[in-house]
Amino acid sequence: MKTSDIYHIPALLNETVKALDIKPKHKYIDATLGGGGHSVEIVKKGGILLGIDQDPEAVSYASERLKNAQACPDLLPPKLVQSNFAEIDKVAKEFGFEKVAGILFDLGVSSHQLETSNRGFSFNQEGPLDMRMNPNLSVTAKDLVNGLNEGELAELFWKLGEEKFSRRFAKAICQARLNKPIETCNDLSQIILQEVSPRGRFARIHPATRVFQALRIAVNDELNSLKTVLPKAVELLESQGRIVVLSFHSLEDSIVKRFFIDQMGKGILKIISKSPITPTKEEIRLNPRARSAKLRAAEKI
Repeated sequence: MKTSDIYHIPALLNETVKALDIKPKHKYIDATLGGGGHSVEIVKKGGILLGIDQDPEAVSYASERLKNAQACPDLLPPKLVQSNFAEIDKVAKEFGFEKVAGILFDLGVSSHQLETSNRGFSFNQEGPLDMRMNPNLSVTAKDLVNGLNEGELAELFWKLGEEKFSRRFAKAICQARLNKPIETCNDLSQIILQEVSPRGRFARIHPATRVFQALRIAVNDELNSLKTVLPKAVELLESQGRIVVLSFHSLEDSIVKRFFIDQMGKGILKIISKSPITPTKEEIRLNPRARSAKLRAAEKI
């Protein structure tokens, strides 16, 4: 991978940076480093950065990208760590970020992950059914698709993908794997396409989208990690510190919304905007993957 390649185009980049309210020489944590797009803006504005990502490819790419981004030579260089953000408290303590002015979570899948076929995230790629953000995880999407029974698959697709045809797709998968194991993204995508009407195959959202979402969330235990990290993040914030979360589906957004409301009720957080910030039509035209993005921000009292 060349560092000149576009690894990821962040959604709502300007809105996210504005919500963080970056102050020079204050400490910030980018808990989902990705391609480093947000982190570059943090250090350009004089923020002292700790970047975390469970994907080693993201850490490697962002490290190169951030080398020449720092605006203030006298500031500490960015610290980049491969870790699940659920361990944010331990990582922050290890690197001296116990109290910070802002923490960012971008919960989307990077363009690089979607477009790299051997990572197995996309129904548009002919690659192995993997979907592990951390390649050291033991369970892959292939394991789930071939190992869960019909009822378990249907429940997975419904609960984590909000897929209304969850039972139909689960039944088709179980029938298909009687002939041979389901090995690739295309194998799974084709099984699902055969179960929808001809009109449905050309819908704006690909029929396999929610199934792939559910498998990815399950493989990476994303929702539990999010529930675990939010209170830890608030604990790390200094007074008037900001927590900013960019989500891409309703399950994540609901967790963040409920958490912010709960913390506001306890007098711990102040919600910055009552409604989530969403992309403009122009941004969606330029970056279609941003269409489902929702940005929520809160400040510690």
